[in-house]
Amino acid sequence: MSVFNLGNAIMGSGILGLAYAMANTGILLFLFLLTAVAGLSCYSIHLLLKSSGVVGIRSYEQLGFRAFGITGKMAAGIAITLQNIGAMSSYLYIVKSEFPLVLQAFLKADTSSGQWYLNGNYLVVLVSLSVILPLALMKQLGYLGYTSGFSLSCMVFFLSAVIYKKFQILCPFEEFSSNSTLAQAHSNVTVDHAHGYHNGHVMVDDSHCSPQMFTVNTHTAYTIPILAFAFVCHPEVLPIYTELRNPTQKKMQHISNISILIMYTMYFLAALFGYLTFYTKVEAELLHTYSRIDPYDTLILCVRLAVLTAVTLTVPIVLFPVRRAIQEMMFPNKTFNWIRHVIIAVILLTFINILVIFAPNILGIFGIIGATSAPCLIFIFPAVFYIRIVPKDKEPMRSTPKIFAACFAGLGMLFMIMSLSFIIIDWTTGSSSTMGGH
Repeated sequence: MSVFNLGNAIMGSGILGLAYAMANTGILLFLFLLTAVAGLSCYSIHLLLKSSGVVGIRSYEQLGFRAFGITGKMAAGIAITLQNIGAMSSYLYIVKSEFPLVLQAFLKADTSSGQWYLNGNYLVVLVSLSVILPLALMKQLGYLGYTSGFSLSCMVFFLSAVIYKKFQILCPFEEFSSNSTLAQAHSNVTVDHAHGYHNGHVMVDDSHCSPQMFTVNTHTAYTIPILAFAFVCHPEVLPIYTELRNPTQKKMQHISNISILIMYTMYFLAALFGYLTFYTKVEAELLHTYSRIDPYDTLILCVRLAVLTAVTLTVPIVLFPVRRAIQEMMFPNKTFNWIRHVIIAVILLTFINILVIFAPNILGIFGIIGATSAPCLIFIFPAVFYIRIVPKDKEPMRSTPKIFAACFAGLGMLFMIMSLSFIIIDWTTGSSSTMGGH
């Protein structure tokens, strides 16, 4: 259950953009970067667990308090809150924007029909009340293991479909014609393995149909911070550690390594087969590329629904550390109370729904927040907490482990500067070069 929960915390909507990342790095460079980031994430969790083991604390916020007093506690709590609220807002925005399109395609409904169930605002509230809120009220993360397992199975279905489509769609693929009539759109579109897709499609140039091992272009640098944050699960590590039966540092590190290995495998396979299907024609959101071929493909519609389900079931996992951080910051010495527990969960979900429904443009600000908080949670805080908490008589400041930790914190600062620079460049140029993150 702990592997499922941690894997679900890692697995976000960012997997949909990894094929595009591979198209801008090449297969071997992407593999190198993904492997390096997976290794760094395991090391980061090792630092957290080692610090936790030294002082016997299994709370990110309390580690911050032990290292830097109230300032460290508030910094950790605020970073977790902002990072996870940004992630939840992006997940619910995906539900708001994608769910109506999937229903419309399944039902063959007219966009101007005005039915309530095709309104993304109604749907996101309905999903929040009927699915997310009941799960978010669970007292412990362990209870969410079953839903996390189902969420990951949805992403396995997505991965299976991506692999299957690689052998069904020939390159160059034939794009669905924008001039085709509604009748043509609703007709049965067949696939001929010798000639690709027909009926209402136009031919595409085949000059791009060859894989690249190494690629360097104007978008390559953007993939580095995106991959750097591909294994964000650190706010959930210590809560899961707390709930383990017979918890030990070795057991939790083993759980973290397994979760990261599973996600690493899924990330690479999804990126590889998505890239080998469309090559340089792949879009930043992989499933939208399939819709260019046939927007009414039943398998892809089922995959989009599965991804929406997975994203929805990830929200309660991500909400748990936020609720815990707020309790640590506002009610530090209070025992568990169901009324306070429910009120915090309801307020958080209400706030996120208001953002998604009434102020979607503000969500762009969370790009800057994520570019600041994610490096702190993954790189900087684990390293500096480790340096401050581990006694100098055990590990002097010039010892190899603490020098590595200091370099790790410096790497986090570098990623933060890179991410913020790219966001500022996009804003000033009016482009949107960056791909989806976690």
